Amino acid sequence: MFTSSILPIAELRQALAELAEQNVYVGTSSWKYPGWSGLLYDEQRYLYRGKFTKSRFERDCLEEYAQVFRTVCVDAGYYQFPSPDYIRGLCDQVPEGFRFSFKVTDEITARTFPNLPRHGKKMGQRNPHFLNAELFRAAFLDSMERHREKIGVLMFEFSHFHPRDFDRGREFVEMLDAFLGQLPPGWQYGVEVRNKSLLQPEYFAMLARHGVTHVMNNWTHMPTVNEQMQMPGVLSAGDFTAARFLLRPGRTFEQAVKLFEPYNATKDINEEAREAAAEIIRMRAEAAEKAKTRPTYLYCNNRLEGNALFLILAVLMKTGKLKGLAGSQAAK
Repeated sequence: MFTSSILPIAELRQALAELAEQNVYVGTSSWKYPGWSGLLYDEQRYLYRGKFTKSRFERDCLEEYAQVFRTVCVDAGYYQFPSPDYIRGLCDQVPEGFRFSFKVTDEITARTFPNLPRHGKKMGQRNPHFLNAELFRAAFLDSMERHREKIGVLMFEFSHFHPRDFDRGREFVEMLDAFLGQLPPGWQYGVEVRNKSLLQPEYFAMLARHGVTHVMNNWTHMPTVNEQMQMPGVLSAGDFTAARFLLRPGRTFEQAVKLFEPYNATKDINEEAREAAAEIIRMRAEAAEKAKTRPTYLYCNNRLEGNALFLILAVLMKTGKLKGLAGSQAAK
């Protein structure tokens, strides 16, 4: 375990900018973490009458984040359809060249609404809008149309399916195939699944037909990103990749929150994940030098090691993009 009040901001900014020029965007999953104060954020910016103001921080910290990073994954899109005002508000806070990736709202991706209070009377009910392409276009894409240049990959995250959801995995793949065939072209799409049994040649081949990437992910009951990378056909989109480093396999979200909050320190180094992330960056940067590619997106979460910022530093050091930091906290 370690903590630090020093983040090599200038070096990190330069390394991320160089990668973005190679169509490789590296960022974090969400950005509103008070625990990053003193690391990425200047706490003085968010004080009111000498006290830290959470509302001011959550409203304004994106601008400070975007001074260093070139992309972020917006988890909020998963919980409700983003309005045009919400998208405009995000885009107004970041410079040209910044990319927002979004998790698509679960009103589209939930086969059965989970038993969570936010779903109210819909808890446990079958979702009538599951894989509704028209609803996705009208309630999700239309809000982003005026800001296409700042939109990254749109990820359809499918939570773990239970036997009540599908009799067999092939049924899901067939439904997803039909859905993807109805989507408007010109956007980057990704699919993230949480059932390892779905990681079959038929699934990857179906995504490839649509130019959609499989979003590799570290998650509780999934093979590691490193293991997924070895599967034939996993690089389904061909010219771009998306990966999210979220949880150590075997660890639940709730366990990670309890272990790692307030996310200001690395507490559990995951060397396999670091190497996998570095390999994706090396692979896609090399591909971009040889041919025109669409942007690749790689996101790190606090709940994998305890602090996404130090995780990204360690990954970039492995790629050679950050040098001279061998004795730093990130190397440990």
